[in-house]
Amino acid sequence: MSTRDRIIETADHLFYQQGFEATSFADIAAAVGISRGNFYHHFKTKDDILDAVINQRLANTKQMLDRWEVSGNDPAERIRSFIHILIVNGDKIRKFGCPVGTLSSELAKLNHAAQSDAAGLFTLFRTWLGRQFVALGFGGQSDGLAMHVLARSQGVATLANAFDDAGFLKSEVDLMCDWLDQQIAGLTQTTRS
Repeated sequence: MSTRDRIIETADHLFYQQGFEATSFADIAAAVGISRGNFYHHFKTKDDILDAVINQRLANTKQMLDRWEVSGNDPAERIRSFIHILIVNGDKIRKFGCPVGTLSSELAKLNHAAQSDAAGLFTLFRTWLGRQFVALGFGGQSDGLAMHVLARSQGVATLANAFDDAGFLKSEVDLMCDWLDQQIAGLTQTTRS
C-alpha cells in the first residue's frame, strides 16, 4: 500500500473515531508513522484529505453494492444485505455510530463545503435501494421505501450508539427484515387482486 493510501485509510479511521474537526495533521502523521514534511508532500490541507477520504468511501461503497448485486439472488435479499450491515458493523456502530451519518452530521454542523459530498454516500444508498424496490415491483413507491430503510437504519445506528445495546440492534434488524417481508407480501396480494 502506498504512503498516500495509508494516509487516506488512517485519516478515514481517525475521522470516524475522533471526528473530522478533532483530528489533526499531527494525529494522522503519527498514526501513519511519517514526518509532517512527508505528509505535506501528499496532502496540503486537511480538506484535501477529507476529499480523498470521501472519494475512497464512495469507491468502497460502490464496490460493496456491486458485490451485493452479484451475490444477492433477488432484490429482497440485496435489501436484507443492506439492513444486516448494521449487524456486520455492530461493534463499531455501538462505539462510534454510523460512519456515513456521523461524518455527514459533523460536516453539517461545521457548515463545511464537503457536506454535500459526504451526503453523496446516502444518495448512493438511496439510489441503489430504490432500484431494488423497483425491481421488486413497487414502482413509484420505491424511492419512499428506500428513504424509509435509510431513515430507519440511521435511527437504529444512532440509538445503538447512544445506548451501546447489541440486543436492540439485533432486534431492530429483525423488525426491519419483517417489515420488508410484509411490504413484499402486501405487494403480492395487491397484484393478485
